[in-house]
This record gives sequence, structure tokens and C-alpha cells, in this order.
Amino acid sequence: MAVKDMANAKDGGASVPASRWKSVATVGVVILALAILLSLGTWQVQRLHWKERLLADIAERRTAPPVTVAEIEEIAKAGGDIEYRTVSVTGSFDHSRERHFFATHEGRTGFYVYTPMTLADGRVLFVNRGFVPYEMKEPSTRADGEVAGEVTLTGYARGRLSEKPSSLVPDNDTAKNIFYWKDLDLMTSSAGLGAGKVLPFFVDADASVKSPGGWPEGGVTQFDLPNNHLQYAVTWYGLAAALLAVVFGVWWKRRRSGGAEL
Repeated sequence: MAVKDMANAKDGGASVPASRWKSVATVGVVILALAILLSLGTWQVQRLHWKERLLADIAERRTAPPVTVAEIEEIAKAGGDIEYRTVSVTGSFDHSRERHFFATHEGRTGFYVYTPMTLADGRVLFVNRGFVPYEMKEPSTRADGEVAGEVTLTGYARGRLSEKPSSLVPDNDTAKNIFYWKDLDLMTSSAGLGAGKVLPFFVDADASVKSPGGWPEGGVTQFDLPNNHLQYAVTWYGLAAALLAVVFGVWWKRRRSGGAEL
């Protein structure tokens, strides 16, 4: 009988430390989860401020007076951001070497037409002249738009891509002259242009550029960047608040029932 009582005493004594360790572990998990949720919310707030500055910067660039190609080059060489800066370019198009970028515009499937423009100094700049419907991919279907001679247009400078933006993006098909991402090197080589002659950026023609016959249709640059960071921040902070509410509810219920441990 004494042995049994001693065993029960040992079991009872051992159960107290185990319960406390369980409470400590629970508190640790709650603190860790709360820290993660608050960190994610704070990160989204930081991203929100960054995106707002970016959008304001883009709005300022796109409404600024056009600069020259030389000025865009200087900004790029200095490590500045050339994206969406307004630029004025003058040169002659080589329509026989245009490249076609698969795209949708206002609900229609088709292509952005990137045409090499030869500048006064002999260098070449790929200009996104705008959108054509899928059935008008071939230049012969829009001969009026193949303007000859020297032209001057305004548009937006766009940087080159260093790599495919995603593994989900298809590979460019040079045999069919269909590009799914702007690989400047491949566009250059497939068009039979010397790499040293082609400028390392693009220009999107703006909406003021009107092609004879209506195609390509300029002004296809997309300025609306998604900005959902406030929604994400509210979500993470809301989850943190919900976690605190649940923990407080459990603690309060146990306190009223005579136990304060989680």
C-alpha cells in the first residue's frame, strides 16, 4: 500500500513540470506566430510606401518634357532608372526587320510591332510602334502604316530585360517571328542587325503617334502597376489581432474556471 502511494505521489509530482513545459511551449509558439504576422504586416507597409513613391516617380517622368536619346543614355550610364521617361527620337524605320511581340490590347489578341529605327549616327533603336490585331501580323496587310523616310516621334523609354521574367513564359519563336518576352539580344540577331549598333533599351511610341491606315496603334504602354500592399498589410495585422483575441479568450476562460495556464 505504501509503495502504491509513493508511486502515485511520484506521478503527481511529475505531472506539474510537464504541464508547465507545455504552457511554456504554447506561449513560445504564440509569440513566434505573432512576431511573424506582425513582421509580414510591417513589410507590406514598407512595400506600400515604396510602391507609392514608385508610382509618383513614374507619373512625374511620363508628364515631363521629352528628352533626347543621348540624355537617356547618360541616365542609364549613371545608373539611373530610365523606365517611362518621355523621349523624342528621329530616324528612319526598317520595316523589313520588324519583330512581333505577342500581346493583348483592349480585349483583342495580336502583336506589338517592334521596328528598328536607324538614327542619324547610324545606330539602331527598337521602337514599339504599337498594337496590330492577330490577323494583321504580316506587314502586307497594313501597307499604309509602313511609313517611309525620316520620322520624329515621342514615346517612353523602356529598359531591356536581363532574363526571361518567369519559367511560365514560353520561349521566343524566331522561326515564326513571335516573341513572348523582350530578349533584345535575340531580337537583334534574328533581325540580322549588328549587336554593337543596337541601343540597349526600347522606346514605346505614345498615343500621339498616328500611323496611316490606323495600324499599328500607338499608346499601348501600361502604367497601372498593381498596388495591393495596404490590403495585404491589413490582412496580416488582422490575423495578428485575431490570434491575440483567441489567446486572450482561452486564458480568460481558464482563469474563470480556476486555472491561469494556457
